[in-house]
Amino acid sequence: MRRVVLALLLPAATACFVLGLTLPLLELERLLVLTDRPSLLQLVTGLWTDGEQLLAGAVALFSVVFPMAKLAALHVAVVAGTPGRSLQMLGALGKWSMMDVMLVALVIFAAKTSGLATAITQPGLLFYAGAVVLSALAAVLARR
Repeated sequence: MRRVVLALLLPAATACFVLGLTLPLLELERLLVLTDRPSLLQLVTGLWTDGEQLLAGAVALFSVVFPMAKLAALHVAVVAGTPGRSLQMLGALGKWSMMDVMLVALVIFAAKTSGLATAITQPGLLFYAGAVVLSALAAVLARR
């Protein structure tokens, strides 16, 4: 039964992760006429092209690379049937998941408290959070 649940959770987590990277995270409306709906990947590339390479690299590392490595390690652990080192990596990688969710929450908070813009969460944020939750559940099942 556990293997069946894992067989469902891992593809769902991977699909949610991809959607979380590519769908809009939030909608920012400024001055009632300007609206932006960036995805996580668009945020990273926008920061990079605006000369914020350090910030873009940090967001990409914590929001894309670490969660992707966590999912890959989880897939390897489940497919191999002998978790070993893959699950040891999960503990370290799991601590860095949801970094961009926190960043988006800060942007939404700043936009709402400044009075200059409104911010509304979009499906990308929900899919990204879903990927984190599903992969965490799969990691718990894989450790057993």
